[in-house]
Amino acid sequence: MASNEILASPPGDCCLKVVKHTGTPTGSTVSIGGLQTYISNPPDAFNNRGQKIVLFFPDVYGPFFVNNSLLLDYFASHGYLVVAPDYFEGDPIHVARERPDFVISEWIGPKMEFAKKAIPGWVNAVKEEYGTPTSKYGTTGYCFGAPFVMEYLTKDWVQAGAFAHPAFLDENHFRVITQPLLLSCAESDFTFSAEARRKAEDILQSKKAIYYLQIFSGVEHGFALRGNMDNENERWAKEGSAKSIVEWWNRFLLD
Repeated sequence: MASNEILASPPGDCCLKVVKHTGTPTGSTVSIGGLQTYISNPPDAFNNRGQKIVLFFPDVYGPFFVNNSLLLDYFASHGYLVVAPDYFEGDPIHVARERPDFVISEWIGPKMEFAKKAIPGWVNAVKEEYGTPTSKYGTTGYCFGAPFVMEYLTKDWVQAGAFAHPAFLDENHFRVITQPLLLSCAESDFTFSAEARRKAEDILQSKKAIYYLQIFSGVEHGFALRGNMDNENERWAKEGSAKSIVEWWNRFLLD
């Protein structure tokens, strides 16, 4: 019987470190499937391209944290309708950590259990409210959101997915996917080590999956969302990750 080792561990204290980015989000908040949701619409110039929808599964800071909102808007600016659920129910990590009794290991478990139960209904509601018979879907997830990307890459109605600096993944997540996956990785990542990354690649290679693995040097876990934009290398890696993900969707979602 094949092993099922943990390859990406749960978020830890490193996830408490964040450099807040600057900018004004342009999306809005709606309720979808019982979850408050950040939604960012593509510019009118892309309307003739049809409804291309990205399901964005955020990290522990949630979709309304400015760093995440700005990234959602960036993806939308390339012609995608992008939606991200608040499966933290208004209690993301930067709010929760202000409580004197906060312990990340005690906070994270119930949040994941809630998310697992809430996401299927949310996804169905997104498809019902915003999808069309010709819609194509992409998905992306960061840290906490990575296992949901892998779950939906087993569905034939999702065309492609991507994750960056993942958490909560085991070997079977990589064995069962059937759709293309982009892995955007940090050279140094406490949740997804170089050894684990290589095991994931071996699995994808053995099953002849369609995948693309990128590794950014000089950055750590969280680089694609929470890095210091005044640091040239961290900024380049963050922007390079986002650009690559857009190009990945363009490859598989565009007609």
